[in-house]
Amino acid sequence: MSRGTPHPLLDDVVRQRVLSCLLTMQRHSWDQGVTAAALEDAGAVDLLRVLADDAVARQLPDGRLAELDPACAVNSGAVGELVALLAGRTGDPGLAAATGRQRDWLLTGAPRAGDGTLFHLTGSRQVWADSVFMVVPFLVAVGEPAVALAQFRGHRSRLRDRATGLWAARWDEDAGRLADPRAWGTGNGWVVAGAARAVHRLPGAPGAELAAEVRALLAACRPLRRPDGLFGDVLDDPDGPADTNVAAMVAYAALTGAAEGWLPAADGELGESLLGSVVERLDELGRVTGASAAPHFDRPGHSPEAQAFLLLADSAARRWRASTRRGAASS
Repeated sequence: MSRGTPHPLLDDVVRQRVLSCLLTMQRHSWDQGVTAAALEDAGAVDLLRVLADDAVARQLPDGRLAELDPACAVNSGAVGELVALLAGRTGDPGLAAATGRQRDWLLTGAPRAGDGTLFHLTGSRQVWADSVFMVVPFLVAVGEPAVALAQFRGHRSRLRDRATGLWAARWDEDAGRLADPRAWGTGNGWVVAGAARAVHRLPGAPGAELAAEVRALLAACRPLRRPDGLFGDVLDDPDGPADTNVAAMVAYAALTGAAEGWLPAADGELGESLLGSVVERLDELGRVTGASAAPHFDRPGHSPEAQAFLLLADSAARRWRASTRRGAASS
């Protein structure tokens, strides 16, 4: 498939195969979050409720949902967004209380810098790009838009390279410098996907600010796409390995914005082309190959997040195609 050819959406058999692989993989709290988001997009209401109830059953006393690794300070927010959604939808008091505990942890309990920017781990005073996805959509979902925007800005001020528009992986607060200056592809993917996920819940200037950040990061990434249709594990390192998950994450952001009307059609076309490049790399079992491999993300392989982001990108492509059909019918 050429880079410009629209991807045929995953058929039901392949989608189920991809989902089955996702559900049988071992998952951490952030993986539970993107899995929950994929289930929500698929309309799998019963499975989503099971996942949410299990996240509450595994909630730590300090409020972190679904957290199996106490070193993770913010990753539980990813699943918290979907628990909050279900709490509002169902009125379930248990889900509402669990959401409140997760909210309080991120607002007051989690370790943070002097300006309030959250650290990614409990035992390290580092700010990571990954945290944008983990905290910004959740804080918007629970009615804390000002805090969400402050978190985004705090991460941006430390990690975004003004010259390239790309985000570095990690910042060391005590040293006052980058701990990992690489433009890690997955880190940039977490940023662009997290910002895109929050835009539609943020009316006015805050939503416009995040939408502009998504546009800027897509523009920075676009020329770094490789001839094989993917992005690199490190975006500006053409000699390093590629990472299929990065393509899926960027595709999800581009297609989400195009479907919701705050990104142009050209970004929807980019998203579909990226999605096609990922689908080409599914194996016969339904696994996304060539992703940064769980659990250490230090080599090519498979990961739950790559499975989930393929499903999320495919659902976003369906929404974009539906929106373009509606636009054509009304013109």
